[in-house]
Amino acid sequence: MKKVYVTGSRGMLGRALVPIFSEHYEVRGTDLPDADVRVATDIHEDILRFAPDIVIHLASMTDVDGCELDPEQADISNRAGTENVAKACLECDAVMGYVSTGMIYNGLKPYPYIEYDKPDPISVYGRTKFEGELAMRSILKRYYIFNTCWIFGGGAVDKKFVARIIDMARNNPSIRIVDDKLGSPTYTVDLASRILRLIGDGVPFGRYHCVNSGCVSRYEVAGEIIKAAGIEGCEVLPVPSTEFPLPAPRPAMEGMSNYAMSLLGMERMRDWRTALHEYVTSELSSD
Repeated sequence: MKKVYVTGSRGMLGRALVPIFSEHYEVRGTDLPDADVRVATDIHEDILRFAPDIVIHLASMTDVDGCELDPEQADISNRAGTENVAKACLECDAVMGYVSTGMIYNGLKPYPYIEYDKPDPISVYGRTKFEGELAMRSILKRYYIFNTCWIFGGGAVDKKFVARIIDMARNNPSIRIVDDKLGSPTYTVDLASRILRLIGDGVPFGRYHCVNSGCVSRYEVAGEIIKAAGIEGCEVLPVPSTEFPLPAPRPAMEGMSNYAMSLLGMERMRDWRTALHEYVTSELSSD
């Protein structure tokens, strides 16, 4: 049985990906404090000791505003950390899968990005994730880049957008949600399953956008969350992003199309609404 090493295994995506991959591979999932990708000797020794065939690199500094406020730490985590993992992959001859973001694009495009669009990040987070990609590409020839955005999942430990909207909607007659930023909401389970398939099928190395189908605003997502949760009596009010000033700029368009997969004849990932309703009813229904 082939072996897969997963960094950041206790993060939102990691908690979905490790069980899915464990059905097909021998998996070692690591996260802080077990192994730190920011410390070259630490992560290098741990990867080589396991001697994986594949490394899925999820560990990164994902706090977008935190990255903007502390660019040095963002660089260490996202660029240098990825470089450290890539060097270990080179030594043990492992294929590397790097999960990146739609924030590598500047957001000026009026419709969803495809894999052949030029990266031009406008935030520290987007820049350091892209620089991590460049570092990996300079070291390895066998790699996959999986760009995704607006991921949701986590179940009972979900403290992000979906869980926050449900909590606010249950406790307020109205909530104000930004309607001028667009993205492609993506379920961690669907993302992990598609990464498994791409790697398992041995598709050509390179970049693959991996998002649930659709491109919508946070306002539209919030309305669908409330609908899925069966909450009544809360009005969702659309507002511009200027009402919520944040340290890091966000692209106006973060939505993506799974164009490279379509060229391979692979079916589209399911609609984000279907995935969201499944998540809310199956993983958050008891909350």
